[in-house]
Amino acid sequence: MADVLDIRSPATDHQKDNSHARTAFLEAGGQPVLGDLPTPEVVPGHVLIKVRAAGLNPLDNVIAAGFMAERFPHHYPLVLGRDAAGVVEAVGAGVDHVEPGQEAFGNVPLAPPIQVGTLAEYALLPAETVVVKPAGLDFATAAVMPLAAAAASAAVDLVEPQPGQVVLVNGASGGVGRYAVQLLAARSVTVVATGTSDDAERLSELGATTVVNFAVGPVADQVLAVHPDGVDALVNLVGFALADVPLEAVRKGGRVATTTPAPDADALAGAGLAGGMVFAQPVRETAEPLAELAAAGLLSVDVHSVLPLERAAEGLGVLAAGRARGKIVVTLGD
Repeated sequence: MADVLDIRSPATDHQKDNSHARTAFLEAGGQPVLGDLPTPEVVPGHVLIKVRAAGLNPLDNVIAAGFMAERFPHHYPLVLGRDAAGVVEAVGAGVDHVEPGQEAFGNVPLAPPIQVGTLAEYALLPAETVVVKPAGLDFATAAVMPLAAAAASAAVDLVEPQPGQVVLVNGASGGVGRYAVQLLAARSVTVVATGTSDDAERLSELGATTVVNFAVGPVADQVLAVHPDGVDALVNLVGFALADVPLEAVRKGGRVATTTPAPDADALAGAGLAGGMVFAQPVRETAEPLAELAAAGLLSVDVHSVLPLERAAEGLGVLAAGRARGKIVVTLGD
């Protein structure tokens, strides 16, 4: 059996012999608890990793709160966490790019049923997401890259930035935003980033030309004061309502990539813009080159804090409150 951070359903209380759990059982949407579960069995096309570090993402709080339950079936006890780095323990049939004993990192994709996760001593990952960890990356750094870096890469690709263009990153101070700023700057783009006064210096270091303080007034108005003709594209990472997204800052014919439901296709078309919603795909083909950039010092990975598994719920609370200035890592083992 192995320690995990999970969510339990009331029904699990009648299945103690099957779950091997030793902690209180909670309803879906309740607080995560630390408990024991059997080590996952290796199946074809998968890799079992002894986790050394796991990255936290806002998605973990969404799942814990039960907000995805109508979209995907959830099986309890449900282990939280999507990203992890560690040592390969075993590989399933058909896996030939990693072998036991290698250091690797990867991701558990958001696919039904939602149950397995990475906030555990052992995590079972689909082979297509598993990458051999570059020697230049430590476990903590590798563990926070897959989901956020892949989302940033997808958003940047969708807006098709050209050298000399101006791109607004709304929500630049978060985990995805900090990667997006760097990836855009690497393409010789002028980056306008939103953040607070506390974020300004770091965002400038990462490549932002202008930092707009969203706390002092409407973002669109501030951007248009500097770029009166509008920016060429928008990478939107915050705001679940259309009123929260600064579409007015984008020139007609510009492009928008969003990780939130707003703006939808109708709103974009009405504003004379192209683009849409992006979904992170942290498969090996995406994650490997990003890891190599990080190992070479060409992509900065901001770690806000490192916590033991026993304090993982505390880290989720920091994320939920919007107090993280960078990624939060949960460490396990030596």
